[in-house]
Amino acid sequence: MSDNRQSLSDLAALANQPVAATPTTDAAGGEAPAAAPAPVVSTMPLREQIIDKQGRAYATGRRKDAVARVWVKPGTGKITVNGRDQEVYFARPTLRLVINQVFGVTEREGQYDVICTVKGGGLSGQAGAVKHGISQALTKYEPILRAPVKAAGFLTRDSRTVERKKYGRAKARRSFQFSKR
Repeated sequence: MSDNRQSLSDLAALANQPVAATPTTDAAGGEAPAAAPAPVVSTMPLREQIIDKQGRAYATGRRKDAVARVWVKPGTGKITVNGRDQEVYFARPTLRLVINQVFGVTEREGQYDVICTVKGGGLSGQAGAVKHGISQALTKYEPILRAPVKAAGFLTRDSRTVERKKYGRAKARRSFQFSKR
């Protein structure tokens, strides 16, 4: 019997055929018992939970010139930035949306309290740094969440920064205004 298949319809027909079980024999000539099922793969994460004595996970987030130190612990969903509530510190709703993206992806809204201190840069860079720090700390507290957070791209540090100003130029690439006379 030839098993040469030449088209997709032949493959579809082959896939729909029932598979006949072939009896196995042992050394004594009798039938051997059916093969044992494949071992169950553990769903335990490869990484361990990293928390401090107060039950918090710590991480550092960076974006542009901003650096955020972030602590995450189970709670009611309160986010404190530099001793102030997130609505006060990040007045623009888009910045608060950036910070809460991590909890939306992991479906953990309102389950963790976040305390962070952030220095340097502007508000947009600081919000990105806090997001990066929350992502890192959340994966340290719950290592099983690393896959969805990494797939969303939140664990990668955004390395885009402002290009430095060059001498003889007004900005990084902008020239001074040309004057013919």
